[in-house]
Amino acid sequence: MPKLPFMEEEALYNVLEAINPSLEWRTMYPSDLCNSGPHGVLCDLFNVNGENDLHVTELSFGFVSEYNPNAPCNNLSTVSPSMASLPFIRKLFFYNCFNNGAISFPDYIWEMQRLEELIFTENFAIIGELSEKVRNLKSLRRMVLSGTRVSGQIPKGIGELVKLEQLVISRSRFNGEIPKNLGFLRNLRVLDLSFNSLEGPFPEELGFLPELLKLDMGSNKLSGSLPKTLPNLQKLKFMDFSHNFLGFGVPPFLGEMPNLEEIYLSGNPLGGEIPEIFAKLGGILGLGLCNAGLMGKIPASLGIFLRRVNYLGFEGNFLEGEIPKELGFLERVNEMNLGNNRLSGRVLFSAKFMARIGEKLNLEGNEGLCLERNGGGGGYFGYLRGC
Repeated sequence: MPKLPFMEEEALYNVLEAINPSLEWRTMYPSDLCNSGPHGVLCDLFNVNGENDLHVTELSFGFVSEYNPNAPCNNLSTVSPSMASLPFIRKLFFYNCFNNGAISFPDYIWEMQRLEELIFTENFAIIGELSEKVRNLKSLRRMVLSGTRVSGQIPKGIGELVKLEQLVISRSRFNGEIPKNLGFLRNLRVLDLSFNSLEGPFPEELGFLPELLKLDMGSNKLSGSLPKTLPNLQKLKFMDFSHNFLGFGVPPFLGEMPNLEEIYLSGNPLGGEIPEIFAKLGGILGLGLCNAGLMGKIPASLGIFLRRVNYLGFEGNFLEGEIPKELGFLERVNEMNLGNNRLSGRVLFSAKFMARIGEKLNLEGNEGLCLERNGGGGGYFGYLRGC
């Protein structure tokens, strides 16, 4: 019966003992770590030099749920260099394992050239920078670094990993500009660089990612305007550039992206008016334009074309005039935030609409608004004066 080679077995024990020193791994799993080892350790059969042997191909650590009870970490968890002695590894997954002290991102990972998935999620103790040696991981399909203290610039070498389908480098401490050569990742479906300190313009080269479904750049320091190449992302469903320093108005070309379901641009000094771009955006579920320096009136077309929308956010702008009665036609909306603008006139929503949405309709901070008290104001809208 094929077995795990002795050297690889020893390396795996060392990895397990580093992940959780409180467990007696050699006693709990005295033999055959592949067929009767801990959950999260997977092996495959390989024919090497004419012999069939088992080799470790996946390691997943950190309790995720009862349905996915990976080998548990503890507050003494570290990354063992013995991992470099597992040459057939295709997947490394660490969830909420490294949260005490400071643990340098392991450099030997860049020599694990069979890696297809590299995932560090909620590991705040991981520090250091990513090496340009990342370009060695030519087989990588998923790269997720989320909730770490890894810093420095995003290596340009990532742009050479043409098999990448998911690139998530979020909630960490990266700075500098976004590498333009990420535009070569033509198989990319998810690009999430949110919650870092990335700066400069968003590269127009990233408008040529034909398979992209999700683009999240929220909570960085990006500036300038959104590039006119973005409408090339015809499969894009989710776009978040909220809380950056983007200007030059809401881009009219968003109306040329009919597959968009969520657009979030809140917290940018966009300025200008809300353009009439909604005729082809009937699939929108969420639209966030809060605190964006917007002026002028709310387009009535929002209530005509966005019939699937669940969330509308326009709080903290300089919007004026009446609230279009057409917004009351949005039967699926369950949160609408129009607070702290300069809106005026009667609130023309039906009693049924206002009763349904209740406190999720925010109209506070608009001194010019008034409400017919027999028109369904209810207890939620006592802050509005009567008409």
